[in-house]
This record gives sequence, structure tokens and C-alpha cells, in this order.
Amino acid sequence: MRALIDLVKAFRRHRPLIVHTHTPKAGVLGRVGARIAGVPLVVNTVHGLYGYDRPGLRRWIPLLLEGMAARFSDFEFCQSQEDLDTLRRLHAVGVDRSAYLGNGVDLSRFNPAIIDRTEARERLGIGPDSVVVGTVGRLVWEKGYREFFAMADRFQRLGRHVDVLVAGPHEPVKRDAVPGNVIDDLSRQGTVRFLGMRADIPWVYRAMDIFVLPSYREGFPRSAVEAAAMGLPLVLTDIRGCREVVREGSNGFLIPPKDADALFDRVERLTTDLDLRTRLGLESRRRALAEFDEARVIRETLSVYRRLLRDKLGLKDGYRPESAAVR
Repeated sequence: MRALIDLVKAFRRHRPLIVHTHTPKAGVLGRVGARIAGVPLVVNTVHGLYGYDRPGLRRWIPLLLEGMAARFSDFEFCQSQEDLDTLRRLHAVGVDRSAYLGNGVDLSRFNPAIIDRTEARERLGIGPDSVVVGTVGRLVWEKGYREFFAMADRFQRLGRHVDVLVAGPHEPVKRDAVPGNVIDDLSRQGTVRFLGMRADIPWVYRAMDIFVLPSYREGFPRSAVEAAAMGLPLVLTDIRGCREVVREGSNGFLIPPKDADALFDRVERLTTDLDLRTRLGLESRRRALAEFDEARVIRETLSVYRRLLRDKLGLKDGYRPESAAVR
């Protein structure tokens, strides 16, 4: 309630024409608060239906909140086609005020052609003959780290020359945080290399041969999109969001969630088959160029803004408020 009150005060103070909300909690509070404050236009992006794959009340309460909040908005974007289909099926949003948006990254930054692979590996102290398997994400269990660590342990016990990397922050305050002692033990044993938070993430991807994301829940995994743009074969879990990025056998593989054996089998196959890695990686880059360009996401978002401003407020293209400012 304090957050909602603060939002209403902020909206009344700044008087925006459009409020665009993101993520489950901020999306609910922001849409409701914007309407209470009298904001003319409210837009939301659904980054994933939180709790949809959980049983009972843990599934339906978030869905009910999402459906309620959607009634406060003028337009709903969904990053996942499956999420959009679900919301429409539940009559939470109408066809006329919702659309599939997808996700995108800066394809000029995430471009394997502009980063030297040898130099990228040298930065991390990795030799030219190693096969590098990596993931990028917060160190919380729901990202599938139990299965990821089990995979790394099997490679180590088999004596395979595979480097396993994790780039991402340790978040000890999170309820499902990977404990610090687990990270320390795996590091000391040489099972996994933890790179922490990185500002040079395209270079980290360029050092990899295979990208893995065995997550239990995703909206539309940005790290997988980045990895695809960097031309990597992908091994993801067969869940909502991940299915938007991988076409089975085309640019990677989909495995059941929480299945450590399936994860190892798919990754192990890729570590031994350079031709397969190359073919899947080339298809990942092609798909990224065709479907995961952030410029398209921006164009489609601005197009909806302009239409709403015209149809609901009667403002023509090119309108600028007298005290124009970017906040």
C-alpha cells in the first residue's frame, strides 16, 4: 500500500501522458496507481505469467491479479505468444488491445563477428582446445543450477576437457539463493568457474561453445536471446518463454525441467560434435537477426503509443507538450 500511494503521488506530480509498466509486482501496482492518478494512457508488458505453472492458489492468485490489473490498462504487450494466448483465453485481455511483442537485443553489440574468439578466451584464461559450456543468470535455484552443477560434476568425474562457466550475481538475500558455501566448494574443486557480475558479457558469450539455461520459469529469457545473437547452440528447458527462443533440433535442444540426465546427454552430445555445434549456432544467429532485434521491439512499442495518443487523446503525430522533457 505504501508503494501504491507513493506511485500515485509521483504520477500526479509528473503528470505523464503514458505510463508503461513492466514485471509482475510493478505491473499490478503501476497500472492501478496510474489509473487512480488519472494518467491518460496506461500500457503494460507481460514478461511472464508468474506462477502459471504452479499448482492451486499459487497459480490462480497471480493470474487473477494479472487479469484485474489488465482492466486498468489501455494496451497489453506480451513477450511470450503462449502468455498472450492464455490471457486471451481467460478473457483477461481483448484482441483489440493486446499484441505479441517478443524480445530483442542490440544485434550490433551482440555480434560474434566483431569480437575475436581467441582474445575472448584469453581474457578468461581458457585455452583454444577447451570446450566451454556456460550460462548467464542470477545465482538462484530456479534458474536450474542444481541440474547445471550436476552436469558440471559429471564432466569433471569423467575427466572430460570441458570448462563450465557461470556469469551472474550472487543474490544471498533471495529466498532461493544458491548458498555461498556451495559456490565456494564448486570453485575450490574446479567444477565450475563463477565469473560474477560482468560488464563485458558479449565477450563472455564469445568464449563459449554451448549456452545452457535449465531454468524452471521464464518470461522470455534475455540471456538466451543474447546467446542466440552471439551464434551459440542452445540447450534450454521446455517451458514457456524458452520455447520462444529454441526450435528443437534447429538452433538447439529443449529438455524437461529438473532433468539432470537429459541436460547432460544433450550437452555431452554437443561437446563431441563440432559440426552440430556449428550448424545450430549459425541457425541461432539467423533467427536472432530475423526475430530478436530490439529495434523492431522499439518500433512496435512506439507505434502503439502513437495510435493510442491519436485514437484516445486526439493528438497528432509529432505532438510535443509545451514543457517537453524526457524523464
